[in-house]
Amino acid sequence: MAFMKKSNGSRRSPFAAVLVIAAGLALTGGGYAATTAAVAETAAPAAADAAQLDTGHKLFLANCASCHGKNAEGTNNAPSLIGVGAASVEFQVDSGRMPAQASGPQIQKKYPQFTADQIDAMAAWVATLAPGPAIPTDAQLEANGNATRGGELFRINCAMCHNAVGAGGALTEGKYAPSLVGVPADHIYEAMLTGPQNMPVFNDANLTPADKKDIITYLKYVESNPSAGGYELGNLGPVAEGLFIWIFGLGLIVAITIWLGAKSN
Repeated sequence: MAFMKKSNGSRRSPFAAVLVIAAGLALTGGGYAATTAAVAETAAPAAADAAQLDTGHKLFLANCASCHGKNAEGTNNAPSLIGVGAASVEFQVDSGRMPAQASGPQIQKKYPQFTADQIDAMAAWVATLAPGPAIPTDAQLEANGNATRGGELFRINCAMCHNAVGAGGALTEGKYAPSLVGVPADHIYEAMLTGPQNMPVFNDANLTPADKKDIITYLKYVESNPSAGGYELGNLGPVAEGLFIWIFGLGLIVAITIWLGAKSN
């Protein structure tokens, strides 16, 4: 009986459960509201207005739909653009690769056919079709990362196609990895995000935004600093340098030998 009295005395009030539930709901609802507000505040500047989306849709229908389909669903001539994101549109159109002049092993870079506002409008419209990589921010494009680490990452992930210093290189079946000398930082970042043509995709799980910034820093450092070893023969590597020695170096030695022989006779 004494045990039962102790248990009854320590029994909680029925209002305690109500208070605990109310407190939990208040904390959960408050956290959700705060998070939603923060996300909305972050996304607000990047949100496109109706006029921009309408302009982008009209430009797409007039210039892109014949290959990619009226709803960007893709056709036999061009892939679907659903889910490629604004970054892919800006890279392809701002670099002049799209609209393409002709089909072939690889779409060529050329002068862009649209203004910056028109490109932004098309990118904004395509971004509404499905989630995809967004256009990088100015902070992500600043070349103030670690150039040494960026060089290591570039040699591991990119040098087999683009050369160790971004000079470019040949691939199979008429394709090639373009030179990265003079390429704007936003195009380099967007290419890593979207993997255009023959390039693999390096999303943030493969290369973090910090990794991408380090790679851009390395490429811009190499671009702005001359070779410490002298003339680098276009940064094409040991094959070009070896060929130069065989043709010109050994050729000069043979010419000198012939000249000495003729003089001695």
